Amino acid sequence: MAYTANMADAARRNLSAANILFADHLQVAGYLFGIAAECALKAMMLEGRMKPRAPESRDADDPFYAHFPALRSLLRDQLQGRSLSHVTRLVSDDAFFNHWAIEIRYAGKGQVQHAWVERWRAQAQQAVDLIGT
Repeated sequence: MAYTANMADAARRNLSAANILFADHLQVAGYLFGIAAECALKAMMLEGRMKPRAPESRDADDPFYAHFPALRSLLRDQLQGRSLSHVTRLVSDDAFFNHWAIEIRYAGKGQVQHAWVERWRAQAQQAVDLIGT
């Protein structure tokens, strides 16, 4: 079954779930904060008239199918000259989702530091708040 992507809704939904899990399931919350921020960035990319490539044209350079840290790097390279200043500002910060990677979902207990997740929580909220601005 094919699903219709709604990045803004996905960002808000994952952020909400992460906040609920933050106290008792820190590692899962950290993972979801990253997914929320990725969805928020992709929602803003769509708002800025960036478009994902067709499935047959996708490659490693398409930020719509990338995850942190590659997503941050790809956006830094591809946003030059575009009017997505709020996205550029986020991804230009080396601390934005530093230490986060999609593989976090497989990490052993204790590998994800509380300080990282607290920072990701604030950064995800910031990214979600920028949707629609």
